[in-house]
Amino acid sequence: MLDFQTIAAIVFLAVLTIFVFLKRKSLDTKQIIPHILYFSMYKTKWGLNLMDSVAKKYRKFMLYVGYFGVLIGFLGMIAISYGLINNIYVLFTKPEATPGVGLVLPFKAKGIFFVPFFYWIIAIFVIAVVHEFSHGLIARANNLKVKSSGFAFLGLVIPIIPAAFVEPDEKELRKRPHKEQLSVFAAGPFSNIAAAFLFVAVASFILAPAVNAIIEPNGVKVSDYVKGDKKFPAELAGIKIGETIQQVDDKPVAYVNNLSSILRSKKPDEIVAIKTDKSSYEIKLAKNPENESLAYIGAYLEQSTKIKDSVKARYGKFLPNALTWAYGLFVILFVLNFGIGLFNLVPIGPLDGGRMLQLVLHRIFDKEKGDKYWYYIGMFFLILIFFNIVAGFVK
Repeated sequence: MLDFQTIAAIVFLAVLTIFVFLKRKSLDTKQIIPHILYFSMYKTKWGLNLMDSVAKKYRKFMLYVGYFGVLIGFLGMIAISYGLINNIYVLFTKPEATPGVGLVLPFKAKGIFFVPFFYWIIAIFVIAVVHEFSHGLIARANNLKVKSSGFAFLGLVIPIIPAAFVEPDEKELRKRPHKEQLSVFAAGPFSNIAAAFLFVAVASFILAPAVNAIIEPNGVKVSDYVKGDKKFPAELAGIKIGETIQQVDDKPVAYVNNLSSILRSKKPDEIVAIKTDKSSYEIKLAKNPENESLAYIGAYLEQSTKIKDSVKARYGKFLPNALTWAYGLFVILFVLNFGIGLFNLVPIGPLDGGRMLQLVLHRIFDKEKGDKYWYYIGMFFLILIFFNIVAGFVK
């Protein structure tokens, strides 16, 4: 049976598909693979007056922020480039390693970084608005015309990922000094990275202490099975993903560390009794693939918690659950803003990092030679990303 989050995601995609169909004549669509992979933009004037107002009032400050963003942008480009190269090396040398790049979607599937739908849609909206508004703000601070703004869709047959955009006057932008162009390009990724630190600060110093005060551990959740050439004990015994381990051999297990400590005292091939919140199981422990002298159940584990009974008695269920939900949202906002901000600095053609690198190569070489090097560098990193994404589906 589909859960509420999945149903909401399906409804959202259906509404988005209907909207795109009804507005198809008003959309500016670029066909990447005709009728299969495409990118559509719905142009508006939303937010342009606010960009003008803020840029005019804080122009000098915005210019300094833009130049600082260029520094952060190039540092981020170096970091993400190294990370992609290193991750490919790790994928080939350590089969158990996970890919460094993947699709972020509100659906559970192999190769997908799953984010619950409501977290996903809020995060996409926040990331897009912060990113594109910053591009427009720095453009206006440099007295560069912004022609339009709006929202967009990346489609794979149907529109699947919403986005936003700001459209500066490209002809005018290309005539500006390189430092102004760089500050406009770097503004989006820099703003997402800066927002990520703001979100993690709120999560760490405001929400986390409050959440820790109202929750208590209630066992160890099985989040997934470890995949290998054969099935491991947890899967063989029939423990379902999502069950919470609460006892092992009649010993209470409240924390992940409790379970780890018990398993360290066991030997491979030893039989243990495991009680979860759903059922009881007898499991024959396997050998740990990384150290055959250690016992192994072959499952990915995470701490499970619940709202304290005393808190529910005093405040009910809604407020405590809302607080823990908000904490989860801010964690997701940190992870996705930081990840997508860095990803936009990959030196690939249409991304902000690619456009920044192109300007630098034009400065170092002539335009023709710079574009040639830029093309080869972009193709190299595009192949790395492709291998990372594919690895997520085949590992």
